[in-house]
Amino acid sequence: MKTRPLRLGHHVAYGALKLVLLSGAILPLSVLRWFGRTLIRFAAVFVARERWREDEHLKIAFPEMETDARQNLRKRSEIHFGNLLGEIAWLMHADVQQVEALCNITGVEHMTKALEAGKGAVMITGHAGNWELLNIRLYLAGIPITVPVRNVYDPRIDAIATKLRTRFGGKIIHRGEDAGRQLFAGLKANQVNGLLIDQDIRDLPGVFVPFFGRDAWTPSGAANLALMAGCPMIPTFIHRRSDGRHLVEVQPPLPLPTEGSMEDQILHLTAAATAAIEKHIRAYPEQWVWMHRRWKTQPGEGRP
Repeated sequence: MKTRPLRLGHHVAYGALKLVLLSGAILPLSVLRWFGRTLIRFAAVFVARERWREDEHLKIAFPEMETDARQNLRKRSEIHFGNLLGEIAWLMHADVQQVEALCNITGVEHMTKALEAGKGAVMITGHAGNWELLNIRLYLAGIPITVPVRNVYDPRIDAIATKLRTRFGGKIIHRGEDAGRQLFAGLKANQVNGLLIDQDIRDLPGVFVPFFGRDAWTPSGAANLALMAGCPMIPTFIHRRSDGRHLVEVQPPLPLPTEGSMEDQILHLTAAATAAIEKHIRAYPEQWVWMHRRWKTQPGEGRP
């Protein structure tokens, strides 16, 4: 993987992250969340462009919402990500019992039933709630889950992310390591592939499907895997409840299309998966990554 030179800001970001993670060994979760919120509020002062981008994306998603309401939603989103930062620090040191107490799970029978067929399953989700906790909790519930991940620009942060994602036994595949073949082999071994498909990623195959009423370039690999393997595609999400605990919701599998060309089926299934993600985001809008440029690629801009 090619790495770009690290600038001063990268070193500052790593130092702040390291400080929070070290605090996770000695501070309770409530204090870590407060610490995370404080850091996010401080950082927000220096990233006015990102806040502007969030506002623009919220206008796209909720055109009927008043300006004050959208700004309030953005502020609640900042609170969410502060809490998320504190929770990541906590997860680096928590034990199994603590994680299970923090996060309940419903609908896991949809995955266990899918695995009874012996073809594995494709789980689709998005960057909503504490998505790192989602994969950890599923693994602790006995689900053999594998997640493909991108390398982080800073190798030091990449090492931290890898430790978090694997410390409870979960498996990850770094993109560029023949990920497609490994994921398909995992399905043959009756495992679950967990894929986040809610971002516009330039170097991944995809299709344009509606997302909050506007076409969005969406990775199609999850649909391709499910259709080729003939295995269930299961929407699964996590959100933080008002009491600070989390809930993982495993939903029933999406119907696999059987008519039309393979391209048509991939488009149909990707659209259905994206609709499920949008429905979840609408229910908990403050817990999604509104700073992401979800609609940056549009039809006619070099994509098929």
